[in-house]
Amino acid sequence: METKWLEDFISLVETNSFSRSAQLRHVTQPAFSRRIQSLENWLGMDLIDRTSYPTRVTPAGLVFYEQALEMLSQINGVRELLRGKRAAAQNSIDLAVPHTLSLTFIPKWITQLEEEFAPINSRLMALNVHDAVLQLVEGGCDLLLCYHHPRQPVQLDPGRYDMLVLGREALRAYARCDKAKQPEFVLPGRKTSPLPFLSYTTNAYLGRMVDLIMSDAKQALHLETHYETDMAEGLKMMALEGRGIAFLPESAVTREVKQKLLAPADGGRAEWEIEMEIRLYRERPSTARPGKAIVARLWEHLAERQKPASAKRRVPASDR
Repeated sequence: METKWLEDFISLVETNSFSRSAQLRHVTQPAFSRRIQSLENWLGMDLIDRTSYPTRVTPAGLVFYEQALEMLSQINGVRELLRGKRAAAQNSIDLAVPHTLSLTFIPKWITQLEEEFAPINSRLMALNVHDAVLQLVEGGCDLLLCYHHPRQPVQLDPGRYDMLVLGREALRAYARCDKAKQPEFVLPGRKTSPLPFLSYTTNAYLGRMVDLIMSDAKQALHLETHYETDMAEGLKMMALEGRGIAFLPESAVTREVKQKLLAPADGGRAEWEIEMEIRLYRERPSTARPGKAIVARLWEHLAERQKPASAKRRVPASDR
């Protein structure tokens, strides 16, 4: 038996949907169904009543659900104990973060938190968006920080995961400045002479954001891809070399724009810009999975900070 089968089954019980659980577990529905069947074959009994709709758990499945929660808790506890990190881990926060935010947002955010909350021991995992989300779903981290756009949402069940919006970020085109401190390349380019384009790879989240910009633009962009990578930092370095236009988060180029090394290459056109939210996620604490006390305290602090000032000043009726 594999632990991922237990996680699959727990997700299925909590969502009552094969398709929804497959989406949350980041596998195809046929693959997810095969994993549930493998678990049933290993146990030698049906856990899911497939004669009913919507999906319903059998009596044996309900019993096994409670045991699966306990088994996963014990497995994770033993793993931490054997690694000799259990005590330290309870006072440390594990963060899964996409590469760009790990360089642009995290350093200042951690500094600010230590000034207004408390010193924080943290372990950062810089990943692509898909793998960062997977870390949270599979219990590999305490918090997930990532970009979000309603047309490219992060698929996490709001019934299982809490979310806070920490900020917003604009994605727009930049190019190297010439001697007159003007961008060397300016959108939209010409059909007969397309602009050199520094592009994200197809699996990159920011690449999908660029696709939205292009699909929504009233005026077509004429670009010819000269370079591809999944990291914004890599595109920025190529743009600084004058190799073409790159769509970059504003926070990634703050210093370069201030120093007149890079400049917006969109002529101030809002149609060639897109805004994303910066979101923080955690798995909602439960009796079976209470989570770390330090994470709970930090979450409470962040949630309190986001309350409107009027709500914070509200006087209880008993004191009026």
